[in-house]
Amino acid sequence: MLVGALVMGVLSGLPLISVGNLCCCLWVISGGVAAAYALQQGQPDPITPADGAFVGFLSGLGGAVVYLCISLPLDLLIGPMEREMMRRMVENMGGADNFRTYADRADLVTAPVRAGLGFLLMLFVGAIFSTVGGILGALMFKKAPAPAA
Repeated sequence: MLVGALVMGVLSGLPLISVGNLCCCLWVISGGVAAAYALQQGQPDPITPADGAFVGFLSGLGGAVVYLCISLPLDLLIGPMEREMMRRMVENMGGADNFRTYADRADLVTAPVRAGLGFLLMLFVGAIFSTVGGILGALMFKKAPAPAA
């Protein structure tokens, strides 16, 4: 479960790499698959899809916590630079008053609020799609049953 949570949380929390989640929640599903793989490697008997679903679900919950631990400090560090880039872009646009209003409102949402909303989203999305990934991982990495004695 820890492997899947780390895969999901770290890859979803990094700024440019997190774009992979736009492709059918790639990193979230990969976390569930990695958790099922790790579970299968630790057991001599084949795991069931229910085992994969359970470990994927736990991986999704843990991945949301890892996501929060990574994205909050990064947002606090990178946030001022992003706001400055946004301010300069708005100044260069000239007559884009609607966009200027949007940019001013975006400053009202602070880094902890964005991180909290992102955590809740990752908790919900991670619980669902990581479970799916765990089922897929259980089916993909299923060991052959041990021969009868």
